[in-house]
Amino acid sequence: MILAAAHVDTGDTAWLLAATALVLLMTPGLALFYGGMVRTKSVLNMLMMSFVSIALVTVVWLAAGYSLAFGDDVFGGLIGGLGHSGMSGIGPGSVHGTVPTLLFATFQLTFAIITAALISGAVADRTKFSAWLVFVPVWALAVYVPVTHWVWGPGGWIVDRLGALDFAGGMPVEITSGASGLALCLVLGPRLGFRKDAMRPHNLPMVILGAGLLWFGWFGFNAGSALGANGLAAAAFLNTLAAGCTGLLGWLFVEQRRDGHPTTLGAASGAVAGLVAITPSCGTVSLLGALVVGLAAGVVCSYAVSWKFRLNYDDSLDVVGVHLVGGVIGTLLIGLFAEKAMTGGAEGLFYGGGLAPLGRQLLAVAAVGAYAFGVTYGLGRLIDRALGFRASEEQEHTGLDLTVHAETAYDHGVLGHGAPVTHSLVAAQQAPSRKVESQA
Repeated sequence: MILAAAHVDTGDTAWLLAATALVLLMTPGLALFYGGMVRTKSVLNMLMMSFVSIALVTVVWLAAGYSLAFGDDVFGGLIGGLGHSGMSGIGPGSVHGTVPTLLFATFQLTFAIITAALISGAVADRTKFSAWLVFVPVWALAVYVPVTHWVWGPGGWIVDRLGALDFAGGMPVEITSGASGLALCLVLGPRLGFRKDAMRPHNLPMVILGAGLLWFGWFGFNAGSALGANGLAAAAFLNTLAAGCTGLLGWLFVEQRRDGHPTTLGAASGAVAGLVAITPSCGTVSLLGALVVGLAAGVVCSYAVSWKFRLNYDDSLDVVGVHLVGGVIGTLLIGLFAEKAMTGGAEGLFYGGGLAPLGRQLLAVAAVGAYAFGVTYGLGRLIDRALGFRASEEQEHTGLDLTVHAETAYDHGVLGHGAPVTHSLVAAQQAPSRKVESQA
């Protein structure tokens, strides 16, 4: 993703401005996607966990994150320097490739935002909001930033020394969020009623709307990573569309064969699985490869989401089953399907490149997954010990919307006999709300 040029191209800049806006829209889209999948008593909390991530990650990215991720390497390919802390030394005239450096930094910021927000789905319904406010900025600096430097930063060991490929974020985004989600699942433990109570999505139209916004934004995510209005961006755009479609169809095929009926949730999840998997490979594989990548993700991830019941970890909204597994699939298949016409040189096993490319991809996946899991687990334990990471049993039972945010999603601003919602009414309304939620 690093280009060597010294002038601004207006066409490239216009496209990247649009792509940046598209990627930022993905986080509100994710909020709707996740919000529709939880029960009514935690919808607003789910939305808030995504929205607050926008603010938290933006602050730390501008303060130090961008510099550490994309500054000149200072520690053997592991991290960048602090020369651009607070965006120091970067102004309107600074150029990265053919686009303004400020725009490149903002584009990369939107990736960091949604990666942090993705983790919230793994621990939905039971996370203390105050702990989340601490976790997000620290995690962004401790996990996302170093991995981003490894993969895309100047001198990063994965790109410069290992030679593994990742076009748009299979490792920094998908694998780190999935592995980190798994770590937090183990720190917090399962939800009350896990494996006993039905915890069905409360609003499937909201899920489909969120998935649609994610798919829309994903074109900016993947095609924008070409950093220019060019043929590579067009290829990544088409590959993204194709993989999302085969992911959707693959998931529905499994549901029909296994359960006897294709579901709306399955269609949304399958599309997202295909999009996750094509993210690292959209700029390295042909259209045929993209179709295979999406199909493989749709089929495998549809089975992977049930692993939590066998292994007894409560991944509430299937972040592990979709983002970790899908990210691994898409990153590894680069080692099989990479084509010289897309990469400019590297080829996968099926195109004469031998086993070495697959080995490099496997090593990179293992390193990123292990690092993200280990650091997140340690961070989660530290926050849990210092602040408590899990909401109380009473809060979880009643619902985080009412007990944490003093709001409910579907009362339209009114509680009781036409009285407006105020903080003084919250306690009095908790018991009736509990009854309603148990019926829901």
